[in-house]
Amino acid sequence: RQRRHGFNHESIVVWKFRSMRHAAADATASRQVCAHDDRVTRVGRFIRATSLDELPQIFNVLSGEMSLVGPRPHAIGMKTGETESALLVAEYAHRCRIKPGMTGWAAIRGSRGPVDTEAQVRERVQLDIEYVERQSFWLDLWIIAVTIPVLLGDRAAVR
Repeated sequence: RQRRHGFNHESIVVWKFRSMRHAAADATASRQVCAHDDRVTRVGRFIRATSLDELPQIFNVLSGEMSLVGPRPHAIGMKTGETESALLVAEYAHRCRIKPGMTGWAAIRGSRGPVDTEAQVRERVQLDIEYVERQSFWLDLWIIAVTIPVLLGDRAAVR
């Protein structure tokens, strides 16, 4: 479980399968998981590589806190370098005008996993805002259809 930004910046608890050693988990996400992170277990590497760790979020969707498609919910307090990611981009709050999603425009456009630089935060937020402005039933169907092949072919997923 991790607290993340939800609709209108409200705090929501996002469910995931545990992929890290219990004592090493960072609930504040001040330290993002990176490739070959020693905090991630062997099983954790597999479920992260296959995105199976995200499956429990279906309960967030069923409870109405999340949608199937929308901007991925960022952890509250997530940092890029020494600065909280939400403070790096003035338009950050716009991505929270709709419910967060299990998959989204940014994710299928290659912006998934850790964000290490301010430029990566800006790119992801820009993609999220594009989705918020273009959101439609048909776009959501297309994103869902593209998500599985993207996940299966994504070598950038944190293992």
